[in-house]
Amino acid sequence: MVTASAAFGTWGSDRQATPNDGADASVVGGPWQDAPGVPLSPCSCGWAVRRALGGTVALADRSGRETGWVTSSGRSSVFAGFRLPQEVIAVAVRWYLRYGLSYRDVEELLAERGITVDHVTIYRWVQRFTVEFIEAARPCRHVPGDRWFADETYVKVAGRWTYLYRAIDQHGQVIDVLLSQRRDLAAARRFFARALRAGTIPAEVTTDRAPAYPRVLDELIPSAMHTVERYANNPVEADHGRLKARLRPMRGLKRHRSARIISIGHAFVQNLRRGHYELATDFPAHHRIRAAFDQLAITI
Repeated sequence: MVTASAAFGTWGSDRQATPNDGADASVVGGPWQDAPGVPLSPCSCGWAVRRALGGTVALADRSGRETGWVTSSGRSSVFAGFRLPQEVIAVAVRWYLRYGLSYRDVEELLAERGITVDHVTIYRWVQRFTVEFIEAARPCRHVPGDRWFADETYVKVAGRWTYLYRAIDQHGQVIDVLLSQRRDLAAARRFFARALRAGTIPAEVTTDRAPAYPRVLDELIPSAMHTVERYANNPVEADHGRLKARLRPMRGLKRHRSARIISIGHAFVQNLRRGHYELATDFPAHHRIRAAFDQLAITI
């Protein structure tokens, strides 16, 4: 078997330096790649990554234009200082978020391509870089539609059931997700307050009959029509199933932070697949995620 150092040169230990104290460690090509390099599109997001602060990460946290040209910030790459090149890290993160794989599955797939890396390292990559990819792609994201479908589902974290609030629009774009230990008025208010940062004031919001929703919508979106008809919320309930299918191969979630990262990462990949970003738009749908991750890896 060819080790990573043999395939890409000597890179030292997995984390010899801080993310900002080295040059961009990148290698074009290599036995691990599943396709040739991808050229940048006009909206390839090479902007200054805004680091997520606090314990939660919002998919919708924008105050400016959603789609347009993005220029490079000139900052050091966030991949600088890592033993393996950015292409390997990007592929590992993409595989984990896109497919129903465990960390050990990703470890095995990389080993088949000559890359020796531990599954714990892959876990750390997913936790570290998922937010970076989402933030880098944020300027290229489409503005959500004006019809929202909101609901909460259940996710077991550390042996306890927690609530995952999710909302999609009429086009299937995941607007935002929020993990909460409680299903109450405060959690619903926090979720809709975050979702409204997307810049769209919905004309209609469809929910279930949970008593917290009418109060929150009257407070935050008084102009929206609130729909609670039976079966009206089927679109978001069906979308929950895709997330549950992704969580099924895992051996449970041990930490709330991991659950949040995986939830927003899954939503990000779903939105990429459905064409809700101005990224890799000139590629066929089945190559869109790969091309988008390749573009983003170069720019962050």
